[in-house]
Amino acid sequence: MLLFDGELEFDTEVFELRLAGARVPLEPQAFDVLAYLVAHRDRVVGKEELMDAVWGGRFVSETAVSTRIKQIRRAIGDDGHTQRIIRTVHGRGYRFIAEPTGPRPASGTGPVTTLRSPIRYTVSDGLHIAYQVTGGGDLDLVLVSGFVSHLELDWGDPRHAHFLDRLGLFGRLIRFDKRGTGMSDRPIGLPDLETRMHDVLAVMDAAGSRQAVLIGYSEGGPMAILFAAAHPERVAALVLYGCYAKRTWTEDYPGAQTIEGWAAYTDRLVTEWDWEADMRMRCPSADPSMQRWWAQRMRAAATPSTVRALMDMNSLVDVRETLPAVRVPTLVVHRDGDALTRTEEAKYLAERIPGARLVLMPGDDHFVSGDPDQILDAIEPFLGELAGHTEPALSLAAIAAPAGPGAARLAAGLTVAGGRLRSGPGGRPVVQFDGPATAVRAGLAQLSGAGRLGIAIAEIPRQDTAVEAYGVQLALDLADNAPPGSLWVSSAVRDLLAGSGVTLEPAGDDPAGAVGSRQVYRAVAAT
Repeated sequence: MLLFDGELEFDTEVFELRLAGARVPLEPQAFDVLAYLVAHRDRVVGKEELMDAVWGGRFVSETAVSTRIKQIRRAIGDDGHTQRIIRTVHGRGYRFIAEPTGPRPASGTGPVTTLRSPIRYTVSDGLHIAYQVTGGGDLDLVLVSGFVSHLELDWGDPRHAHFLDRLGLFGRLIRFDKRGTGMSDRPIGLPDLETRMHDVLAVMDAAGSRQAVLIGYSEGGPMAILFAAAHPERVAALVLYGCYAKRTWTEDYPGAQTIEGWAAYTDRLVTEWDWEADMRMRCPSADPSMQRWWAQRMRAAATPSTVRALMDMNSLVDVRETLPAVRVPTLVVHRDGDALTRTEEAKYLAERIPGARLVLMPGDDHFVSGDPDQILDAIEPFLGELAGHTEPALSLAAIAAPAGPGAARLAAGLTVAGGRLRSGPGGRPVVQFDGPATAVRAGLAQLSGAGRLGIAIAEIPRQDTAVEAYGVQLALDLADNAPPGSLWVSSAVRDLLAGSGVTLEPAGDDPAGAVGSRQVYRAVAAT
């Protein structure tokens, strides 16, 4: 006998369904449909699979399945709107979603505790990263949360728990606390987006996920964008909610908050520590209970100094140059009254990510707990269309090009530091890195004497050893024109180094016109 939600008993030995102790009459085929869904509750079951399992080789229409589902829902009081027992997954089938709660407790022993998957740890760059896997199915989903998270306390608000539970109906949901926050290790200082990508890779590997849909919301969006461009073979699709490409205002990105406004917001968070007020701003629909939960979660997940470091790092985030390199199916979801990220920013993303689809919704809430079903209703059909997607042939990479005396030695040293040796235009050696921060750190450590290095961003074939994209030639041009003993980087590299600890100084416009009139920068130091 199995017990679900503390009141629904399913007994296959005597073929009985009981609700709060009372027997529920159910015709045999409806019982068989329910039995199959219960037995396979770790995933979504398609209509054809149900027809084969329950009716065998007999010909029946899909109406027979939907009729039995209605009979089951009517018998247990689970109407098609609430769907608290059986969830209809658009375009895919049905899933039994009631939580198993074990044997019925004796009278007076207290409530049944809902079971959750355990929180586990994996190691990334020597740090322990906390992650949790819930839900189930053939599709993997990796949630990249905004600002901070706390894997245990994330379940403390019923609306946020509903958001996570329903995501788990779409597939196997993989969540993690970014290094420095939540239940993960606290390193000295906070890493840049590129370094945090290592955590995503480590968690996916630990969870046995070869490829997943990346869902990034708010501050988690830029990291998800960068990951999708750099590791397209690991990303089935990209979903962005309440997201942006750049955190603060510039003339060529007028939709964001001014740097002065961002600094004032940061000071208010750090000095006043009033997270209830912050929740009211992020989610105007939040009631006092949600506000208290948000405050508890934030105080457990980060310290004031961590919050300031995060806010300072986010003020530097700029992934605009990365957007055209995202070649996976992408959905951008946004509320038109969002006070933290404006509609113009969502449109900016959708217009510059090839093939991206934009869904604008009414509402003022930024945080996902505000009417989570509105967000998930937009995501669900998009996920149902992913079958048959092929992996992109190109990926975004940082290309380090050596030049001058000792170029071969520089290339060999960069390879030892973790780069991959490639052949550039004319057979010249270049070294590929997953991201520019790693490339710059390795380059500064290897650079000496009259040698010169140039680093640029390029879209290159994932498998080829010979690379000749525009960014590869740009890296070579930068290296050829840099003064002896210098490391020059392009403006796109500068934009992706936010929060990396790399110090740059303007080097003027490239005198050879390698990058037109765009500014180039010299890397001075890296921490």
